[in-house]
Amino acid sequence: MERQSISNQFIYGGDYNPEQWLDRPDILARDLEMMQKARINTVTLGVFSWSTLEPEEGVFRLEWLKEIVDNLYAHGIRVILATPSGARPRWLAEKYPEVLRVRENRVRSLYGERHNHCYTSPVYRQKVRIINQKLAQTFKDHPAVILWHISNEYSGECHCPLCQAAFRRWLKQRYQTIDALNHAWWTTFWSHTYTSFEQVESPSTLGDSGLHGLSLDWMRFVTAQTTDFMCEEIRALRQAGATQPVTTNFMEDYIGLNYYELAREIDVVSWDSYPLWRYQSDSRTALNTGMQHDMMRTMKHAPFLLMESSPSSLNWQPVSKLKKPGLLLNASLHAVAHGADSVQYFQIRQGRGGFEKFHGAVIDHYGGEDTRVFREATQTGQALQALACVAGSQVSAQAAVLWDTESRWAMERARGPRNEGLFYHEAVFKSYQALRKCGLNVDLVQVEQPLDGYRLVVVPMLYMFRAGIEERLRQFVQNGGTLVMTYWSGIVNENDLCHLGGTPHGLTDLLGLRSEEIDALCTGDVHHFTAGPGAPLYTCRNLCDLVRLQGAQPLMTYTDDFYKGYPALTVHSYGKGTAYYLCTDAEEAFYNDFYREMMSRTGLSPILPHLPEGLEVSSRQDPENEYFFIQNFTDEAIALTAPADASLLFGDFSESKVQGCSTVVFRRKRS
Repeated sequence: MERQSISNQFIYGGDYNPEQWLDRPDILARDLEMMQKARINTVTLGVFSWSTLEPEEGVFRLEWLKEIVDNLYAHGIRVILATPSGARPRWLAEKYPEVLRVRENRVRSLYGERHNHCYTSPVYRQKVRIINQKLAQTFKDHPAVILWHISNEYSGECHCPLCQAAFRRWLKQRYQTIDALNHAWWTTFWSHTYTSFEQVESPSTLGDSGLHGLSLDWMRFVTAQTTDFMCEEIRALRQAGATQPVTTNFMEDYIGLNYYELAREIDVVSWDSYPLWRYQSDSRTALNTGMQHDMMRTMKHAPFLLMESSPSSLNWQPVSKLKKPGLLLNASLHAVAHGADSVQYFQIRQGRGGFEKFHGAVIDHYGGEDTRVFREATQTGQALQALACVAGSQVSAQAAVLWDTESRWAMERARGPRNEGLFYHEAVFKSYQALRKCGLNVDLVQVEQPLDGYRLVVVPMLYMFRAGIEERLRQFVQNGGTLVMTYWSGIVNENDLCHLGGTPHGLTDLLGLRSEEIDALCTGDVHHFTAGPGAPLYTCRNLCDLVRLQGAQPLMTYTDDFYKGYPALTVHSYGKGTAYYLCTDAEEAFYNDFYREMMSRTGLSPILPHLPEGLEVSSRQDPENEYFFIQNFTDEAIALTAPADASLLFGDFSESKVQGCSTVVFRRKRS
């Protein structure tokens, strides 16, 4: 398995904002000393520096940044250099008000906050291009700069006249004729037929918000336009001579963009991880966060970067809880275990004012080394140095769970069986967490990605079938794979038009059944299903699919309502493989039992056999070694049998126990 990395060690550091301290050279000098002591080897610069880099239009002040980069490099610290488009300077908005976004109610925003800019605006694109090229010309050959950070957390949408025109051009390219658009959007309903592309407006609560094809294509356009803007930023750097790889930072469970589309255009995926630690059990939070880590890794099937995390408390969640002792290191190594080649923080030094003045930092307002956070940040830096051999190694998964942003967009606007609470994210997570508890690495694939190499593919609530997913699932099972599909799948095509002739569309023969009706349960209502007398009785909520068997065998049946006795779980052999269909939104206990039983049926091999309850295991591989990360997010020590023929690489494994809130790493030579 090939190693892939932009560095021969883990990147360790985070966002650094020296422009806030240019009048305090003593603090800047002290920062360098403290970063070295914490083993910080990389910082991200310039994310929100535009007004300092270009205080007036056409007046550039890059000398301070050059001095900072030079000083960092002289102290052994490298740089991820950002393009500053995430927050434009005030002069730009005042002189060119078209760069400010227009909301869906057609009101233009005032200057302020971040990301209040139009991605379509030629003026904004031109000004971004100029500052990006100035940066590239200055730093393209600087040995400190290892990566370009494109903008920051791309998000939001603009409904201005420029974006309306761009949307119409995008639709013309997609549909060619207005008749094709009308058919795709089913506009004869409510007499909404268009006679010209010029009549199309973006969705609005003041106008058309119930035309589902329009809403779906608008979300696709927003992703396409954001991607195009990002690519133009990258082109500006390349044309100015910058050759370093590029990234942009994604966010957790953000549904405003289809991140898989943006990921195609960057060299390495990165994301900003801010879990709600200590709101519930840390073990459960770790599972939720692990799913996001694995999603980022799967976008390019390569190591990703943890671009931001908090070394302490946050300042924007409902309650700003501290990380308990040991959690900073454990959470950081959790990212590494799932395939990250970096641990980075927002922020290195805490600012004195502004929205994030109380956000956690490696160096707080006190500014000393004798703080718990600084000690733990230093311990994390030491740990990453000890694990440097792992950087660039890969994660290999036998199981994949399919995640599709476009299907989620469509189903959550569909006005179907439940309009408050379809729980798509939760449906994906239930399978993910159960597979992880079985001791498996898990990929989060999108419908366009290949399924070759997996033994098990899980498809939860794939409301929309597109990109030929039906045929690829058929081929997967035909060739011997195991498929698990759930309720509310294969209902519509890529334009959100309902399929005719039975659902799940195109797979009724593969699954050996046809969905006839789906019952929506009111919030709080609970039904049940079981394999029969004496077998466990499981609860289900929200949605109950009623299916007609056409060759499939029922494994479990409903026990409530008029559909008592109807199948709740089925199995069907097809080709060399097997297809399961789960008809209802089952409780997690069902998933845990179901996948535990599936391990032996499918030949899936856990990373570690007999994984004790409370521990989480992940593995990474390179051509010579396999690395086992065993993590304990509980407060109690848990006994563990070490992996066979493996040596301890990192952590406290005294008395063959993984201590509370800690990580141990083993290394085994690959034969």
